Amino acid sequence: MGENINVVEMFGCDVFNDSVMQARLPKKVYRELKQTIQEGKELSLEIADVVAHEMKEWAIERGATHFSHWFQPLTGVTAEKHDAFISAPMENGRVLMSFSGKELIKGEPDASSFPSGGLRATFEARGYTAWDCTSPAFVRHDAGGGTLCIPTAFCSYTGAALDMKTPLLRSMEAINTQALRLLRLFGNTTSKRVTPSVGAEQEYFLIDKEKWLQRKDLTYTGRTLFGAMPPKGQEMDDHYLGTIRQRVSAYMKEVNEECWRLGVAAKTQHNEVAPAQHELAPIYAPANIASDHNQIIMRILKKVASRHGMRCLLHEKPFAGVNGSGKHNNWSLTTDDGINLLDPGKTPHENIQFLLVLTCILKAVDTHADLLRESAADVGNDHRLGGNEAPPAVISVFLGEQLGDVLEQLISTGTATHSKKGGRLETGVKTLPDFMKDATDRNRTSPFAFTGNKFEFRMVGSRDSISSCNVVLNTITAEVFREVCDRLEGAEDFDLAVHNIIKEFATEHQRIVFNGNGYAPEWEKEAKRRGLPNLPSMVDAIPALTTEKAVKLFESFGVFTRAELESRAEIQYEIYAKAINIEAKTMIDIATKQIIPAVIRYTTVLADSINSVRAVGDYDVSVQTDLLKRTSALLKSTNSAMGKLARLVAQVPGVPEGRERAVFCREKVVKAMEALRSPVDELEMIVDKEMWPMPSYGDLIFEV
Repeated sequence: MGENINVVEMFGCDVFNDSVMQARLPKKVYRELKQTIQEGKELSLEIADVVAHEMKEWAIERGATHFSHWFQPLTGVTAEKHDAFISAPMENGRVLMSFSGKELIKGEPDASSFPSGGLRATFEARGYTAWDCTSPAFVRHDAGGGTLCIPTAFCSYTGAALDMKTPLLRSMEAINTQALRLLRLFGNTTSKRVTPSVGAEQEYFLIDKEKWLQRKDLTYTGRTLFGAMPPKGQEMDDHYLGTIRQRVSAYMKEVNEECWRLGVAAKTQHNEVAPAQHELAPIYAPANIASDHNQIIMRILKKVASRHGMRCLLHEKPFAGVNGSGKHNNWSLTTDDGINLLDPGKTPHENIQFLLVLTCILKAVDTHADLLRESAADVGNDHRLGGNEAPPAVISVFLGEQLGDVLEQLISTGTATHSKKGGRLETGVKTLPDFMKDATDRNRTSPFAFTGNKFEFRMVGSRDSISSCNVVLNTITAEVFREVCDRLEGAEDFDLAVHNIIKEFATEHQRIVFNGNGYAPEWEKEAKRRGLPNLPSMVDAIPALTTEKAVKLFESFGVFTRAELESRAEIQYEIYAKAINIEAKTMIDIATKQIIPAVIRYTTVLADSINSVRAVGDYDVSVQTDLLKRTSALLKSTNSAMGKLARLVAQVPGVPEGRERAVFCREKVVKAMEALRSPVDELEMIVDKEMWPMPSYGDLIFEV
C-alpha cells in the first residue's frame, strides 16, 4: 500500500495563488493587485516591487533558486529562460537574493530565435515577455531544482503578438465587453465580468521507454512511420474504461499529485479506446488559465512517464489502424457571480436569453466554420480527422433532440411552445433504481456538440495548444453579440426584436446543425449540398486565416492585425513543410540503414536454406522459394519507392517557401511516403521477427 495523500493540503501548495497573496501581501497591495486581475486596472511599479519581493520570499521557501518568464511562443511548446535570484556579491563575499517589480513585469528573450512569419528580421532581436497576473505564478520542481515560473505574454519590439497567450487575452476582453452589453439589455446590472470557461480533456499513449528508443520514427517524429497491425487491435473494445494496469496506475497517481501541487484540478482518468491509450480531464478554469494548465499537464505527462520507464506520446496519430488522440475543448461563458450563459434551464423554450445566446453561436460557427476548422489544423491531425474515431473535417453543430426540436418550432412557427423532457429511465431490474435521464443523448461524431450547458469542440489535436480554438470561439461569438446589441439597443420593442433575431438566426443558419452520424459517408455529400466547407488537410485550412472576412473580424476587436494573421499563416505553412520533410528523411534513414539490410539478411537465409535442402536430396523447397520471390519483389518495390521519395526530398529546398512548399509536400512527398510504407509493412508480416530491426505494433501497444 502507498502512503496516504492529503489532497486538500497538497493542492496548490506550489502556486502563488489568491490565499497566499492575501496572507503575505499588505492589504493595500493585495487590493490593488486584485483590481488589476479582476478589472484590468494598471499596476504601478511600486506595487509590483512589493508583489515581487513577497513572491520571491515565498518561492525561496518552496525551494526555488531561479525565476523564469514562462511563455508560449508559436513553436507549439512552452519556452523559458532561467535567472537566479542572486544579485552581485557584496564586499564581504556574500550574495543577496533579489527580485524586482521590473523583473516580474517584463522580461526580454531573443525574439529573432522564435517563429515570427516575417514580423521580425533576424537582426531585430528584441522581444518582451509581459506578466499575465490573471494566471498565478508557480514553483516547478525538477532535476534542476526549483524554478519560479511566471506566466507571461510574448510580443515583439513593435508590439506584435508572437505567442499564443496574447491573442487569447485580447479575445477574452472582446467576449467580455460584448457579453456584458447583452446581459445589461436583459436587465442584469450585477454581473461585472463574463469569462470563457474551458475544460480540456487530454488523450495520450504510454509505451515502454526501451522499445521507444528502438524506434527512430518515434524518437524523431513522435509517430510510427512504418508498422503492420497486430492480430488484435481495438476490435474487442476491451481497453476502453477497462481496469488500469498497475504500472500505469502508479504513473497516474504521480501525475495527479504533480498536477495538484501546481493547482491543476486533475479530475478524471481512464483507459481510452486504443490499447495503451489513456485520458486525463481537469475541472474547468478561465480560458487563459486552462491553456496554461494544459501546457503544464502535457509537461507532467511526459516527465512522469520517463521516471516510470515509459514514454508519453502526444502525437495525434502515433499508430495507424487504432484511434488517435485528441483534446476535447469544453467551452462555456460564465459571469463572475456564477451565471452560465449556456445553461438552458429546465424549460429552454421559455429561456429567451439562452435561446438568443444559442442562436448567436450557431450564426458565429456557420459564418466562420473555416476559421474554427483552421484552429484545429495540425500536421498530425491530418491523420486523425475524418476517421471512425474523431470528428470529420466538416464543421457542424450537434444540438440534440430537445434543442433541435425547440429550433424546429422557432423556424416553422416563429414561437417555441414546449421542450421535450428526458423522462424516466427504467432498468427493468427491481434492485436498480429508476432515474430521470437527460433530454438529449450525446453525439461523439460531432465536431461541435452541445452537451448540457457547454459546447464541446472535439477537433483539437492532442499536442496542440487550446489557445487557438478559444481565440476563434471567443472572437466569432463576440462579433455576433456585438451585432445583436447594436440592433437591440436601438429597438423600439425589445421583446419583439429579440424574438425576430432568434427566429432569423435559427432559420438562416440551420444548415450548420446536424444531429446525425458524422462518420456516415452520406454526411459528406449532405454537407456539400448544404454548402458547408470541407477542408480535409492542414494546408487546405490555413488560407482561412487571411481571408478578408477573417481580417475584418479580428482587426475589429484588436485580437489580430492583418500582419499578425499573415505571419501566422506563413508559420503554419513552414511548420507543415518542415514536419513532412523530417518524416520523409526519417523514413529514408530507417529504410536505408535498418529495413533493407534486415530484409537482405532474411533473403540470404532463405536462399541458403533452399541450397542446403537441395544439396541433401530432391526435397520440396516451394515454400522457401515462394517466400524468397515475394520478399525479393517487395524489397525491390521498397528500394524503388525509397529512391523516388529521396528524389522528392532533394527537390524540397528548391520549392519556394510558404504555401507552395507546403502544397508540394502534401501532394508529392506525403504520397511518396505512403508508397514507401506499403511494401515495408507487408515485409514486416513476412520477415522473421528476430530479424526485423524494430519493435512491432504488438510489442509497443500491448506490452506496457
